[in-house]
Amino acid sequence: MIPLFLYRLGFVLITPFLAVWFWIRRIKGKESKTRFCERLGYPKIERPEGKLIWMHGASVGECLSMMPLINKLLELDPALHIMVTSGTVTSADLMAKRLPDRAFHQFIPIDSPWGARHFVRHFHADAVLWFESDFWPNLLASIHAAKIPLVLLNGRISDKSFARWQKAKWFIKPLLQNFTLTLGQSLENARRLQVLGSPQIDCVGNIKYAAPPSPFDENELSKLLSQIGDRPCWCGASTHDNEEEKMANVHLKLKESFEHILTVCVPRHPNRADVIEKMFEKKGLKVARRSRKESITNETDIYLADTIGEMGLLYRLAPIVFVGGSLIPFGGQNMLEPMNLSRAVVIGPYAFNFKEIVQSAKETSALLEVPDEQTLTATVHELLSSPIKRQELADNGHRTASSEMAVLPRLCDCLKQKGII
Repeated sequence: MIPLFLYRLGFVLITPFLAVWFWIRRIKGKESKTRFCERLGYPKIERPEGKLIWMHGASVGECLSMMPLINKLLELDPALHIMVTSGTVTSADLMAKRLPDRAFHQFIPIDSPWGARHFVRHFHADAVLWFESDFWPNLLASIHAAKIPLVLLNGRISDKSFARWQKAKWFIKPLLQNFTLTLGQSLENARRLQVLGSPQIDCVGNIKYAAPPSPFDENELSKLLSQIGDRPCWCGASTHDNEEEKMANVHLKLKESFEHILTVCVPRHPNRADVIEKMFEKKGLKVARRSRKESITNETDIYLADTIGEMGLLYRLAPIVFVGGSLIPFGGQNMLEPMNLSRAVVIGPYAFNFKEIVQSAKETSALLEVPDEQTLTATVHELLSSPIKRQELADNGHRTASSEMAVLPRLCDCLKQKGII
């Protein structure tokens, strides 16, 4: 209890600084101006009647991972309601489009002792399913104190985090002991969580494998493919700062061999689109932006897809997909969806947040890993030049991505057996 006491004391001391920080975030559009009361732990909506399951994911990736489980649980229990919480405006916008009936979104409250306690008491869920990590001590302690079953789903501890937490078990162990059940996304992750103090451990697999392809507008796809025609095309998806510039360099190099090459750029954070567009234009590249509904013409070099919730459409535009967050030391983004759509997938050397998936994909020749910008250029060039090799990589990717679809029924069976659902 001493670590939690110290954490709460520290939180009280920095509250004035947090207020200023969150005010700045609101001005920059990183916090919702109309729903900020949710961040303070005081939601405007009432708890729905009947059984309520609360699911939490930090951002877009975790929220997308939970969609198959949301749909399955609502199908199994027609009286059930599900609340999804996350911390980013982007994920809130995405959930507004994707959540089915009887499911709703709330922003996760700032981890103040009073806000956490009020939020937990207000909704008093019948069970809480926490995805991957994003541990907030006051929230977890409030859920535990309310005697609500709390399950860590798809638990993951990276190599760096494991080394760090082993030196601070005095802090992480009390946090993990709030969980009624911890499900590691792999046996190794389950072992690490047990070493760090999780009391009840199991592993049913990685729920990311259960995600079906994202929805898309068939008419819009037909229109865009018609605009692209037979031009050679590749896509850089979920890219981060500095990766778009590398893509521009790759595009310029590829243009020497493929005069009409088209690059589709899908930044992870669309609010960076103005800066990205200026960078492309400084390099002499002509940009068409999706948010402005600009068409792809014969002169377009870069199609800048600065919208939210359209990955199902955008992945289908190009046969080759580079998955971002991996050419910089960020940790990568989920490469399973383009693999599942039979795209030829390429990643950089820093996809350490998807260690087990990458290892499995390498063993089955289901993706290609490149060390740098120059090798990315050579790899995309080779895949554009060799349809047979490209299709072989895409087919291997599809088989690997669809190989663990049974994880969802295994997870539901586990939750039933433990009395969670």
